[in-house]
Amino acid sequence: MGRISGDARTRNEEAIRAAMDRLLRGDLPPGGKCDLRTLASEAGVPRTAFYAKKHRDGTVRPGPYQHLAQEFERRLAALRDAGTVPDPRTAQIERLKEANAALKTRLDQRDAELESLRDFRQRALSRIAAQHLEIERLREALSAQSNIRALSRKPPSLAK
Repeated sequence: MGRISGDARTRNEEAIRAAMDRLLRGDLPPGGKCDLRTLASEAGVPRTAFYAKKHRDGTVRPGPYQHLAQEFERRLAALRDAGTVPDPRTAQIERLKEANAALKTRLDQRDAELESLRDFRQRALSRIAAQHLEIERLREALSAQSNIRALSRKPPSLAK
């Protein structure tokens, strides 16, 4: 990027500030995000103007609009801290993350409940099997020759 005049720099800074205000209000272009790339394209300046530059001797100098990039990031962070998200996609991602966490919690609860029900079923089947064996044993004892007599099933009023 070559040197620009003071007037052009002022116009660019005004365009950047106007684009910054639009993006932070949530007025995003189709396919755009609330980031430096979209800010640069909306303002009509090269994105590299927001970043530090290196001289040929290796020393670093700030980019011509680096202070505006920092201001944009500060304002964006302040909005996020306040609970406002200007980018609807970011808000949707956050909602989906929360929904995903809630679904994972429900799934863990269901898994625990299923495990508990499986354990209960196994204990119930074991008890039923034990009761069945006891009934079989008692039937065999009843049918065997012993001093056990079967009681009449007739009501007492009919028995004479």
